[in-house]
Amino acid sequence: MKTNLKELREKHSLTQEALAEKVDVTRQTILFLEKGKYNPSLRLAYRIAKVLNAKIEDVFSFEDEKLWKLLSNLLT
Repeated sequence: MKTNLKELREKHSLTQEALAEKVDVTRQTILFLEKGKYNPSLRLAYRIAKVLNAKIEDVFSFEDEKLWKLLSNLLT
């Protein structure tokens, strides 16, 4: 999964640690998300997007068409 997480986090002047605290995960989780080594749950993706004042699809790019359709259906 591609992500704009690092850019959006930095735009909001948040460290990995600060964002992690706001969404109740470890700094390592944020690091793995930024590197594309971990796919967030829908709940985590929502919490991150909310903190960053963004849409989930602005933070995470779902390359898997089926996953994107599932996510879209859950959000509507």
